[in-house]
Amino acid sequence: MSFVTKQIGSHEDVQSFLARKHGHFINGAWQSGGDLKPIAIKCPATGLQISTIESGGEIEIDAAVKAARQAFESGVWAKMVPVERARILFALADLVEANAEQISYLEALDIGVSRGLMRDIGVKLAADQIRYYAGWVTKINGETITNSRAAAPGREFLTYTVKEPIGVVGQIIPWNFPFGMALQKLAPALAAGCSVILKPAEEAPLTSAYLADLIAQTDMPSGVFNLVNGVGRKAGAALSRHPDVDKISFTGSTSVGKEILHAVTGNLKKTALELGGKSPVVILKDANLSEAIPAAARAIFFLSGQNCMAGSRLLVHADIHDQVVEGLVEIAKSMRIGADLENSYDIGPLISERQMTRVLAYIDTGLGEGAKLVTGGKRVKSMAGYFVEPTIFTNCSSSMRIVKEEIFGPVLTIQKFETEDLEDIAAMANDTIFGLSASVWTGDVSIGHKLAGKIKAGQVGINVHAAIDPATPFGGYKQSGWGREFGQDGLEAYLETKAITAYL
Repeated sequence: MSFVTKQIGSHEDVQSFLARKHGHFINGAWQSGGDLKPIAIKCPATGLQISTIESGGEIEIDAAVKAARQAFESGVWAKMVPVERARILFALADLVEANAEQISYLEALDIGVSRGLMRDIGVKLAADQIRYYAGWVTKINGETITNSRAAAPGREFLTYTVKEPIGVVGQIIPWNFPFGMALQKLAPALAAGCSVILKPAEEAPLTSAYLADLIAQTDMPSGVFNLVNGVGRKAGAALSRHPDVDKISFTGSTSVGKEILHAVTGNLKKTALELGGKSPVVILKDANLSEAIPAAARAIFFLSGQNCMAGSRLLVHADIHDQVVEGLVEIAKSMRIGADLENSYDIGPLISERQMTRVLAYIDTGLGEGAKLVTGGKRVKSMAGYFVEPTIFTNCSSSMRIVKEEIFGPVLTIQKFETEDLEDIAAMANDTIFGLSASVWTGDVSIGHKLAGKIKAGQVGINVHAAIDPATPFGGYKQSGWGREFGQDGLEAYLETKAITAYL
């Protein structure tokens, strides 16, 4: 492994943004307020403070909810001519692309992601997400229903449905890819006509604040989009239990998702949860290993394993096990670890010292459980930030904590199997409380389809892992969550269906 230690550079616009006061964006304007202690934002690549945000709580959440409710009930957004609402969303997508350099710079500083990756992929996907849902705005229609019950002679029923926005929505996003996560939730909610309160993760709020600046440059009416910064236990909890919020959409850990379910019971809010994962990557013995091995490495080491779709459980046929392990170890050892503002590294830092400590504790647990560490396993002490080497364990079993629990770091567990029975292989893949993502690698696509059909996960790839697209529904089985994002399913999640019947 080589280590990239180039100093993170400077960008005048971004430095000005970092230096300013970051409060809460409520009713179309930035507002200060609250007696809670401000939150220091640290760059995970250096451990140094780069900015500060104010920390909101019940007072700020209540102000944001009132602004969102007033905007929704007035109809300035929900009842706007659809083509005009679409125009504003298309304009926002253009602004996102026009500011790709600044957004990617901020995301690189805030979470340690490669600026080039963010600019060329992350920003593009975010803009595509907005445009996808902007295209839906003019196509939100109900249907006319033929009644199965006969009317009296000379009379008839006319039944039709209309689609209406749910109302005021609270959206809580994680720290691992915050700009994309924000728009993943915002785009369908705004397309549906809802008003939104966004609560970013306190570890990585900067690109969400920048997004608020961009929204302020559009013709979106005040109060439609609001942002409240703060810690989850204060601002997130207040948003989840607020009686005038109609829906909560949360992405994060399964444990916090369960807490949110308790909080929303007061008014039985609609709830969408995109939670944890322990995704299997299954490599059959006829797979093309020149594709499968690098893909398996990307599946776990992308974003340093800090993503819910991470292929953290590798299941490999015994006949090719050693070859696969050898290939993965070679890739892991060749990875450039570091952080700068270009594309000169392969794996970046973990988000915080706390997360690094958690990941290192899991590595120690794996060793204690008898798993074999074949590469990595240590903190990169020569670097100031929160870096952990890409780590691979073999000789793993399904009873081990490192196999069962979501680590959210660059740690891969490998299990081998000898059977060719698809039921047995699927049972091994399904031996988890999670069911978010999975992939099957095989030279026989028909076998791939059969096995994919047996795996209990919301997204299964055949010779591809985590094929995210704005049009493709995404969400989890089991304790990986409720509901779907992306695609038409993601739009419907922000709509109510009303049936109207007239007796003519």
